[in-house]
Amino acid sequence: MAKKRTSKTELIRALEKKQMEREVLLSSILTDEQLYMTYGTQVGGFSSEQAEEILDEKGPNIIEEAKPTPVFVKFLLSFTSPFSIVLLLVAAVSFITEMVTASEPSWATVIIIVTLVVVSGVVQFVQEFKSDNAARRLKEMVSSNTAVLRDSKVTEIPMHDVVPGDIVHLSAGDMLPADLRILFAKDLFIGQAALTGESEPVEKFSQIKAPPKTALEAVNIGFMGTNVVSGAARAIVIATGNHTYLGTLARELTGKKAQTSFERGISDVSGLLLRLMLIMVPVIFLINGFTKNDWVSAFLFAMSVAVGITPELLPMIMTSTLAKGALTMAKHKTIVKNLSSIQSFGAMDVLCTDKTGTLTQDKIVLEKYLDVYGNDDRGVLKHTFLNSYFQTGMKNLMDLAIIERARKEGNLDWFRAYRKIDEIPFDFNRRRMSVVLQEADGEKRQLITKGAVEEMLKICSYALYQGKAIPLDDSLKAEALKISDTLNEEGLRVIAVAQKNKVAGEGEFSVNDEARMVLMGFVGFLDPPKESAKQAIEALRGHGVRVVVLTGDNEKVAATVCKKVGLSTPEALLGSDVDAMNDNALGTYVERVNLFAKLSPAQKARVVRVLQENDHVIGYLGDGINDAPALHQADVGISVDGAVDIAKESAHIILLEKSLMVLEEGVIEGRRTFGNIVKYIKMAASGNFGNMFSVLAASVFLPFLPMLPIQILIQNLLYDFSQIAIPLDRMDEDYIKQPQKWNAKGIARFMFGLGPVSSLFDIFAFVVLFFVFKYNTTELAPYFQTGWFIMGLLSQTLIVHLIRTRKVPFFESRASFPLLASTLLVSIAGIALPYTYVGEAVSMAPVSVWYLPCVFAMLSLYAVTVQFIKVFYVRKFGEWI
Repeated sequence: MAKKRTSKTELIRALEKKQMEREVLLSSILTDEQLYMTYGTQVGGFSSEQAEEILDEKGPNIIEEAKPTPVFVKFLLSFTSPFSIVLLLVAAVSFITEMVTASEPSWATVIIIVTLVVVSGVVQFVQEFKSDNAARRLKEMVSSNTAVLRDSKVTEIPMHDVVPGDIVHLSAGDMLPADLRILFAKDLFIGQAALTGESEPVEKFSQIKAPPKTALEAVNIGFMGTNVVSGAARAIVIATGNHTYLGTLARELTGKKAQTSFERGISDVSGLLLRLMLIMVPVIFLINGFTKNDWVSAFLFAMSVAVGITPELLPMIMTSTLAKGALTMAKHKTIVKNLSSIQSFGAMDVLCTDKTGTLTQDKIVLEKYLDVYGNDDRGVLKHTFLNSYFQTGMKNLMDLAIIERARKEGNLDWFRAYRKIDEIPFDFNRRRMSVVLQEADGEKRQLITKGAVEEMLKICSYALYQGKAIPLDDSLKAEALKISDTLNEEGLRVIAVAQKNKVAGEGEFSVNDEARMVLMGFVGFLDPPKESAKQAIEALRGHGVRVVVLTGDNEKVAATVCKKVGLSTPEALLGSDVDAMNDNALGTYVERVNLFAKLSPAQKARVVRVLQENDHVIGYLGDGINDAPALHQADVGISVDGAVDIAKESAHIILLEKSLMVLEEGVIEGRRTFGNIVKYIKMAASGNFGNMFSVLAASVFLPFLPMLPIQILIQNLLYDFSQIAIPLDRMDEDYIKQPQKWNAKGIARFMFGLGPVSSLFDIFAFVVLFFVFKYNTTELAPYFQTGWFIMGLLSQTLIVHLIRTRKVPFFESRASFPLLASTLLVSIAGIALPYTYVGEAVSMAPVSVWYLPCVFAMLSLYAVTVQFIKVFYVRKFGEWI
């Protein structure tokens, strides 16, 4: 049957894919008018009312990978843990032995066990429900918008509100919100790596020369999940949500994600404990079955031991700790998109960042507009303004500063004398962009180009000075570069502007026309350093995080800013230097160079990769199109809520405020979260490993079970309750100060080193109970079992405080109040339980009053022993948690 169902599912998927292919291929050959008619739209787009009606009919533009599990199903699943299953098994046997076959039936044991199942399941459900809600709320805090025509106006709306027939405007950096048929395109290049795996962008057009054979071959179709690398476009939405190309492939594309080293390490530890359990539990079952001759009790005992040594609380502790950490980070304006990235945040030891808006105020002001000899020239401002005003691509901060300066000087109406004929958008290879303008009342056309100084000088043959074009010879180039360098040294970012009058006719303009141009002059921008940047860099440095600047800007400007914020940059590497080196040579430089300038997007990603190969955990902070490859490459990609879509999509963490101080708070919380998870893992690994040998020794040498199955389960439940507050615990300051990486060898070493110690003290307690208090017969077994129950529970709660810090617990480092309270209450409950009706119902007996002083003496000796081992361990291995 399973095979038949799988075949049916595959058939449905194949049919859905074929249907999608047909719709895409049909849309690719329709005319614009036919498309408008098909989707019931028009050139000005839908009205708001029409869009609302379609959204209600079609549903939100969201790919649903799987239907959410109903709350009541989650509630029921909370009772399917190994702990609950074994408890119910014990309850069933108890029902038979104490109700069906007993001469005096008693409901007590069954009621207690069922109560334990209910309490355990409800606690697990509540914790997971809270964590799920936290993750959902965090996702809702970050949204991506897209520009659509509504009511004949370009409007920004959330991507999930896009409907079929919407007219979408695209520019560099945008994610495609749905499957689109392109109506107009200008130098449009789309990155389709998410669908095809191809790293090179694909050029798209509004028309096709021949009907395509497959959807991906349609050059006038854009697909949801891809992004605009460069250029601009206008397109009509042909499919949304699950009906998109990405939607039909979602199950294949969203397969199981590769595990991080942290996740792999946790799986390895859990797997090791489970393998040991599978070996030890059958041995314990057979030993007790043969020696006690009660196979039912031996089986239940073995099953209870299996539950006791299974780290069943690990998923809940991990989820609740990560969720708590994510919520705390959200309060510090840091949104975690992927909870597991919190560990990478805490492990980060190198932060790579762009300069603009991170080290600087992100408030660029146009300070100077100069001719080629350094004189003020309003003509330079005018041409720069016209270029920025008429470009259709995404206006960056410099464009906005140019337009704002023209507004302040009362020259915004400059644009009225011109109309745009064509343009070629900015890209990171040319590092410039151009527009072709024609006088509104005449035929004169001119090409205006602005861009990086070096690239502009390469395409200029003349320079404009006092209204005349003069040859741009080597001496004049040197003079121009000198002016640019002087401005850079003053901390100004500089771009050059050029123009020429003889340009091609409409529709014939290309990059080739960017040649033999007339250099008009330079525009200088001031982006002053943030007052908080120096303090933030010092704070990050104090927490073991080195800051490295990767920028596409001029090295002199970047070096000036770095100096003002206290970042040492005795040398800088340029993009050309990076390209000239192999990875080995670059690997040497990245260890000492803190400033990389004039980098392309690919070069930024390469620097990040080489740092990773040098065994660093890399964070990358960026918000531009050029940052997307590096964000994707980094161990933890960090962007800001106002970033371009592709940057936000590539990032793991979103900052609601572009500040290194916010980032430093996130690093601290990431380390605190990671530390609390490692605490539990080390407690569970060492404690469970030791318990195996304790139970094995007791099974061999005792004439009765060392503890009844129900007693083991109650002890395990109480111990779990004592650890629920671990996510709320604090970490020692010295732990927070350094990056924390997952260390699988350290976990294993800790488990094998500390586990036998707890086992030795268990055996010590056995000896005291058996020989000192003479609880050594079957009739006195309840006293022995009660004595070990108390000793075992108190030692397990004590070890929480011994393991949670490398310092002396209670004196040099105190746990958080919730953890102190939970362990104290559980300890009191464990001591009091044998003297209650519940204790009597589960066959406990009140031990001698002299036993408790012995327990406290043994616990004191245990604490001192662990503390000595801790000192030795820290000295030898340099770590504890």
